Amino acid sequence: MSTHPEQQYLDLLRDIKINGTCKNDRTGTGTYSLFGRQIRFDLSKGFPLLTTKKVFLRGIIIELLWFLKGESNIKYLIENDVHIWNSWPYKYYKETNEKKGKEVLSQQDFIEKIKNDGKFAKIWGELGPVYGVQWRHWKDENGQEIDQIARVIQQIKNNPDSRRIIVSAWNASKIDEMAKSGLPPCHTMFQFYVSNGKLSCQLYQRSADVFLGVPFNIASYALLTMMVAKVTDLQLGDFVHTFGDVHIYKNHLEQVDIQLTRKPKQFPKMKIDNAVKDIFSFKPSDFKLSGYDPHPPIKAPVAV
Repeated sequence: MSTHPEQQYLDLLRDIKINGTCKNDRTGTGTYSLFGRQIRFDLSKGFPLLTTKKVFLRGIIIELLWFLKGESNIKYLIENDVHIWNSWPYKYYKETNEKKGKEVLSQQDFIEKIKNDGKFAKIWGELGPVYGVQWRHWKDENGQEIDQIARVIQQIKNNPDSRRIIVSAWNASKIDEMAKSGLPPCHTMFQFYVSNGKLSCQLYQRSADVFLGVPFNIASYALLTMMVAKVTDLQLGDFVHTFGDVHIYKNHLEQVDIQLTRKPKQFPKMKIDNAVKDIFSFKPSDFKLSGYDPHPPIKAPVAV
């Protein structure tokens, strides 16, 4: 009997918990950490949305479409009731205004003002030149923009054997700007590979919050691979997830223990509208998930 593909993820959690080194981190929370791991999913056998806890798929879809728009302001996410990026710009807003002795809005009021006040959103909802900006608007030394996503679509169509079908979010000259009110990219680079009419993707993730973040990252890049395959008329290959620093935050250990008691269920199926032929034209309604029967969600605090 073959091992369920989700077991790779559970084994990674267990490996970190047992063998991880105790390390300090930027947030002050503390982690158990290992370095250099890899997991792999055959996308033709199901959509790798974890079943040992319910994962917020709608948020993953909206975030991915936001990346593909080339945007870096959380206003679009908030307008679509997705709040996974709120904490970082709010922290920057709060710290900046406290230093100036100004009155500070509560996080809830801050989010409402981002949603309803375009001028305020332009100032405080901006994360800097993060993922979407680098994917779609990477600037060369002459100030000309490179659309890396459009480029890889053309490469896959015209030169599928290329070893250079790569998108990088790690722009060394922009890291300080990204860190100001957001985070330098954790998922830093991905590469596509075509073989026997199948499209595969490998992601390198420099820093991986394995309990909270990685389930999102797996589903997001699996979905991106499916979308690219759809618009390039290819079948599905593998999604390969390669990690640098894999860690569990110390305040997530109880939640990890709960998840490790659960048995994986069958992965769901994801159907994407066949009519969409442009990678930039997808809408949330173009994705239909079926057969998802996960264990209940497990809540845990985000380390900011």
